This record gives sequence, structure tokens and C-alpha cells, in this order.
Amino acid sequence: MIGKKIIETEAIPSARVKEILDDFSQDNELNYEQNLTLNHLARFKKFSAEDSEEIMEKLQEEHPNLRTRAIVHIVDLVPKDLADLRLIFAKEAYQPNKEEMEQILEILEQYDIVE
Repeated sequence: MIGKKIIETEAIPSARVKEILDDFSQDNELNYEQNLTLNHLARFKKFSAEDSEEIMEKLQEEHPNLRTRAIVHIVDLVPKDLADLRLIFAKEAYQPNKEEMEQILEILEQYDIVE
């Protein structure tokens, strides 16, 4: 990577990454890493890109203390219970209480998972 540098980073949900790679592959050939990433993303259950964005917006509105990175992890990992959700927040500075985590799970339950 001589001569290349990172200009900006942004946490985005895996559904959006898959969408970007699918669009890119229409006009270009994917390299080895891009193919691995696309294959990996195709294997796991997740929300659609539109639902992911909507969930992220709801979580940011209702829980402004959550970092974007934690919200992306929630959307990507689709926790089913409080124990799974606690694992996501294990290394976060902000630790939501039980009621807040139950609200997060309720928001996730409103959306269908894409196989």
C-alpha cells in the first residue's frame, strides 16, 4: 500500500457493504479480498440495507448515548436476548441499563431478517 492513506473511516452495517460490493461487481471484477468479503456477507442472517439504516436511525434517536460503532454491531449481529446484547457492550464506555437493552431488542424484533 505504498502511496495510499486512509482519508476517512465510517462504521456501516454489513448489509450496506454487501450492497456496495454487489454494485461494484456489476462493472468491475472483484479482487480476492472483496470476493471473500462478499461470500462471508452472503452466509449470515441480517437485515436488508434499508431496514439496517432505519434501525440505526431509530436507535440513535432513542438512545443518543450509543456510539455509532455499537449500533452497527447491534444491527450486524442481531442479538436475540439480553446476554447477547451485553456482549456487544462489554468493551463500550456507555453501559445501557436493562430497560434500555430491552427497548433495543424490541426495536430489532419489529424487522424481518433476510436469509
